[in-house]
Formats: sequence, C-alpha cells, structure tokens
Amino acid sequence: MAGPETDQDDRTEAPTQRRLDKAREQGQAPVSQELAGFAGLLGAALALVTLVPPATHRLAASLAGWFSAPAIDRTPAMLALAGETAWRALLLVGSVAAIVAVAALAAHLLQTGLLVSTQQLRPRWSKISPAAGLKRLVSLEALFNFLKSVLKLAVLGGVAWHVLAGDLAQLAAMAERPPETILRAALEPFMRVLAAVLMALAVLTALDLLVTRLRFTRQMRMSRQDLRDEHKEAEGDPHLKAKLRRIREQRARQRMMAEVKNAAVVITNPTHYAVALAYDRAKDAAPRVVAKGADAVAARIRAEADKYRVPLYRNPPLARALFTIDLGRVVPPDQYQAVAEVIAYVWRLKSRAGAVH
Repeated sequence: MAGPETDQDDRTEAPTQRRLDKAREQGQAPVSQELAGFAGLLGAALALVTLVPPATHRLAASLAGWFSAPAIDRTPAMLALAGETAWRALLLVGSVAAIVAVAALAAHLLQTGLLVSTQQLRPRWSKISPAAGLKRLVSLEALFNFLKSVLKLAVLGGVAWHVLAGDLAQLAAMAERPPETILRAALEPFMRVLAAVLMALAVLTALDLLVTRLRFTRQMRMSRQDLRDEHKEAEGDPHLKAKLRRIREQRARQRMMAEVKNAAVVITNPTHYAVALAYDRAKDAAPRVVAKGADAVAARIRAEADKYRVPLYRNPPLARALFTIDLGRVVPPDQYQAVAEVIAYVWRLKSRAGAVH
C-alpha cells in the first residue's frame, strides 16, 4: 500500500477498491468540513426561523409592557423581564445548539456512508509533536485552508453587504424608536441576509465537496509498485506459490511411485509413457491407474517396476490411451477388452512362474 515514503509523483494509478476499502477500515474517507458547517448553519437557520419570531414577539410585548408601566413599578417589572428573557434565551440557545449538532453529525455520517471508526481517535505522537505541529502550520495544506477561509469570508461578507445595503439607512433612522419596533423592523432584513448567505454558502460548500473528493482520490492514488505489492498480498507471492506447488507435486510423485510395487502390470510405450495398473478383484470392478508418467517419470516407473518385479507390457496405443486417465480412477469401459487381455497375460506369467517354482 502507498505510504508516506512513496513520492506523490510516482502515484500515477487510480486507487483500487481494495485500497479504498483498507483506507475506510482505518477511518479515512473524504469529508468536507464545509458541508458539516453548512448543515449546522442550515439547521440553526431553520431553528431561528421557527423559534425566533415567536420569541421576538413575546420579548417585544414584554418591553412594551415595561415602557407602559408607571415609573415606580419599572424596577420589579425589569427584574421579572430580565429573568424571563434570560430563561427564554437559554431555551432558544440550547434548542439551536442541539439542532446544529444533530445536523452537523448527520452531514458527516452521510458523507462517509455511516462510517464510525475509532482509528482516528487513537493517540499518535505526530498529533502532539511540536515539530509535526509546526510542519502542519507551514504546510501547503494549511495555506490552502487559510486561503479557502479568506475567500469564504469575502464572498459571504460581500453577499451580506449587498443584501443589507438598502436597509442600513432605514435601520439607522429607527434608532430613536422603541425597542419592540426596532426588533420587528430588523427581523425582515435579517431573514433576507440569512437566506442570501445560505445560498452563497451552499454554492461554496458544493465546490468544497467536489474539491475534497478529488483531493482524497489523488491522495489514494497508487504507484505501479503499490499495485504489484497489493497483487502479491491478495494472490500470494508467485515465487512462494510456485515453490509450494513443486513441493506438492514432489510429494504426490513420491506417493505415486510407492504405489508401483502394488501394481499388477506397467504398460509402456515403450519409452515415452508408462502406466501402472492395480487390480483387486474384491474391491475394484476394473483395473485402476495407480501411477503414470512420461519421459523421465516413465523411466522411474519402469525402474520401480523392475525393482519389485512388476511385469512390463509393451502396448503403445493402450499406454497413450491410459495416460489420459486420472490417478486413482478405473479404466473406462471402452478399454476393458484391451486391459483384460493384459491382465490375463500377467496372470498366465504368474501361473507359469508358480508352476516352475
């Protein structure tokens, strides 16, 4: 897998699904902080639109009652108004904060496909190292984030000023009016500014989401060596697999050679092929192939047959036909007659040898 030691210029290949899955297991996913912030702001805006107007009207009514009260009764009324306002403000702030938190969390989980990982929460020296922290402060990543923040503030400030510019004179002229009148008059411009800022922020968030995904894909890119290493990891080292295959073949050949001594006959080509047949009338319906080989392996089978006095029978067409049968399988019915003649020949040889002895 690609690591920090791999030069970014060497990563020219698109990330594989295995690479992306492994990054996801480690808690890595493209996450736009702007989207989480926008979701939180949108939740706050919806909460404000829903909760602030009633609270504003109630506060304006309380202020109106305070101004209309006799001067001698204003002190206790002000204390009551202050307590009520503080309590309502606390409820309003708590409600908005809860909605903002839920919206931001939902945006984060939707971006990552409901990914919840503790990998990123594990303590790392790089997070508390002063040298690593200084390196992050002067990195291109920090510069990119700074410029992005400046651009966002400039755009949102320009949008807010453009929307609010026509209402500034009217709001300034109302400075001498009662507070409840100012609150009602300021609510409409505030809502217009909020709507304009949300629309501008939505566009900026969409761009940031696109850039975040493109940068994540670039960070996940792999070099050709990474692809080879991943292939080895997934499929196994080809050299090790070849070695294990050779060991298995060698052991299988040894077991096969050990069966030659139990064969009834070895049918030869005479030099290119050798097929050893075993026949147990109590167990097998027909002779069974217990060993076979070509060239060097055929020579070893013949040598083993000579060693254990297993008869050799020369029949090139039959040897080639039997060579295609898998080890441990009985001969097919179309070869019964030819093989039966061979077995009968071997039994006659054994009968003669027994008669001589």
